[in-house]
Amino acid sequence: MTLQALYDQAVAAHRAGHLADAERLCRRLLQTAPSSFGPLHMPGALRARQGDNDEALDLISRALALQPGAADAWFNRGRILKSAGRLAEALTCYDKALTARPDYAAARRARAETYNRHGMALQQDARYDEAIAAYDAALADVPDYSDAINNRAVTLWTMGRFEESLAGFDRALALRPDYVEAHYNRGNALRDMLRLDEAVASFDRAIALDPAFAPAHRNKGFVALMQGDFAAGFQLYEWRKRLAAPVEARDYPQPLWTGSENIAGKTVFVYIEQGLGDTIQFWRFLAPLKTRGARVIVSVQDGMRGLMERATPTVELIGFRSAPAEFDYHIALMSLPLALGLERDAIPAALPYLRAEPGRVARWRGLIGESGFKIGISWQGARGGVTSRAMPLAYFGGLSRLAGVRLISLQKGFGSERSLPGVEVPGPDFDSGPQAFLDSAAVMQSLDLVITLDSALAHLAGALDRPVWVALKQVPDWRWFLGQGDSPWYPRMRLFRQTREGDWASVFAEMEAELGKILS
Repeated sequence: MTLQALYDQAVAAHRAGHLADAERLCRRLLQTAPSSFGPLHMPGALRARQGDNDEALDLISRALALQPGAADAWFNRGRILKSAGRLAEALTCYDKALTARPDYAAARRARAETYNRHGMALQQDARYDEAIAAYDAALADVPDYSDAINNRAVTLWTMGRFEESLAGFDRALALRPDYVEAHYNRGNALRDMLRLDEAVASFDRAIALDPAFAPAHRNKGFVALMQGDFAAGFQLYEWRKRLAAPVEARDYPQPLWTGSENIAGKTVFVYIEQGLGDTIQFWRFLAPLKTRGARVIVSVQDGMRGLMERATPTVELIGFRSAPAEFDYHIALMSLPLALGLERDAIPAALPYLRAEPGRVARWRGLIGESGFKIGISWQGARGGVTSRAMPLAYFGGLSRLAGVRLISLQKGFGSERSLPGVEVPGPDFDSGPQAFLDSAAVMQSLDLVITLDSALAHLAGALDRPVWVALKQVPDWRWFLGQGDSPWYPRMRLFRQTREGDWASVFAEMEAELGKILS
């Protein structure tokens, strides 16, 4: 049998789906003609389908050395690199395939898909302008690529360009009316434009298309909570436990406490979820459990134990990922408002329910001194996309120029490396230990005011019952509600809100005016 006949058999076997036979025949060919393009290329493609990327790349690279203009080989090499996450190299391969064959539709589509994946990776790294460019490249190849249109709009939304993002989601939905994620994302954009009824309608459309789509239920709940509808909001918030990455959906043989069961004389295990600020804010809901006669055991973030050991009510604390040996009921901390039937006008606010260590208070009071009007400031919270909380440090400059004002940094971690002339920094040992906020709590006892963005420090100051001003985005987290300048969570807190997205100047101008009145 001639080499050509043997190769024809291999091709026929491949087309018939007899891949093992095709590879065996190619291996025979390579023994006789080791420098043949086809017998190198075909088993390379087959090895890729079997997950052996290293050998596949070796075989196809050897084939391309023989025929550098082979479009199919470049295409297959690109697919292997794409599956391995080597996106930049994959794009180069698709470019070469299209250079060799400009009408190669599969390569053009694959290049668009790769640009889309590259855009998603760039967005994850907060390289938003580069992500937009990647999506634009994908759409240049495939203009009706709805996933790239949707992902591009998500990036615009993350950047705060809500009108543009909304147009993108509408474009994606025009192409795919049943695109669940695009309806959900459209709802997020509308919420952040304060078009709340329309946002809920978009969430409802996503839910109608996929009743199990947890993010739409949860974010519909956020809108309800933002509007003060606790009954609907906290019920929908339970969908956080059904997300692809569930939030504290712990499962135990013991029953979940729903609020209706009698817990007098029973042990209730409460587990903390989410951020440090959430732990502080929702700690107040442990008191009703104690009032009902329960023994309360709480698994708390390991770094928060020092602070919460002095909290009211006093409960038994265990490690963050621990569970008691015995208990009767369990519940997540942020499910307590639902179980307790909390209403908007009945938020418990018996303050202070946190207390600083007296020895630390005395130490920091001595270091800070009594002179001036002392304001603790923080300008950077959690980072990362739409959850990023930050405001320009420079805006504090106007406050620092008011006569008698002293600004004292409470910033730790990301953001603490920057400062402003005149801002006092407590020093490298400030909250440097494994326990969070012990020094922050002590310093706050010596301050006249705390000014911060929406962060755990806002909750710390509030729970200590210290005067605190919070700078909020135009559309804040649900717990600050809408429009009002005070907070039912913390009676000594004042809220200063952006009037336009990104407009911190007006927020600080209002603060300066109010502080001027206090100082005068």
